[in-house]
Amino acid sequence: MKHRRLVAFAAAFLVLCAGLLPARAQEPALVAAASSLQYALAGLATAFAAQGHPAPRLVFGSSGNISQQIAHSAPFELFMAADENYIADLHERDLVDRRGTVYGLGRLAIFAVSGSPVAVDSNLDGLARSLKDGRLRKLAIANPELAPYGRAAMEALDATALTDHVRDLLVYGENVAQAAQFAASGSVDAGLIAASLATSPAMRGTGSFAIVDEALYAPIRQAMVLTRNAGDEAEAFFAFVLGDEGRAILEQNGFGVPGAAADGG
Repeated sequence: MKHRRLVAFAAAFLVLCAGLLPARAQEPALVAAASSLQYALAGLATAFAAQGHPAPRLVFGSSGNISQQIAHSAPFELFMAADENYIADLHERDLVDRRGTVYGLGRLAIFAVSGSPVAVDSNLDGLARSLKDGRLRKLAIANPELAPYGRAAMEALDATALTDHVRDLLVYGENVAQAAQFAASGSVDAGLIAASLATSPAMRGTGSFAIVDEALYAPIRQAMVLTRNAGDEAEAFFAFVLGDEGRAILEQNGFGVPGAAADGG
């Protein structure tokens, strides 16, 4: 009987102590994302935090560079790529557990700063005219070797038979955000960039843009995956992005959204 009373007292004491201890702080998720998400992800993080979560820590770069960092054991918990193929490649190399989930459909845009000789339109006819009359001096695109929007830009130039004429005028950004900076600064006459950046507050009022005809380039299927470092907050943010509020924020920032998730993460 004495032993049972001691055990009961010890259990009650532990419960009391647990109640007095401060709750463990929630660790914010570390999210690495493609540069095209710069503004959309800020909105997603703010809305997520409004639900009582710690705002995720955000790192931006080209999808190719982030993929290489994950291969070298970078501590990211969630990777939001601009091209699902980067995640598929990580999966095939057994560096992540799943092939990823498509969260957004990227759109290419042509942007020209105010006063540029380039008229913007969906078929790049204005770009062709400025090339023909010699007024186009420089055109910015992201590095097609590392950035899906750079690859899409080259595909659009190929589809309109402009590549050979514009090749010597191309200025490459390390990622699409840098290409957008070149375009907005006026250091180039125009840029083929992500629509999510062309519509951003930072570029609003600095020039004009048009969404490039999606028939001119392969679909930009942007996918994300939880890494093996993922904690509870990363998993919660993953689900938030795919939810109604997350999808609405992506649409507000120039992305299309898929009808249904392609995978479980």
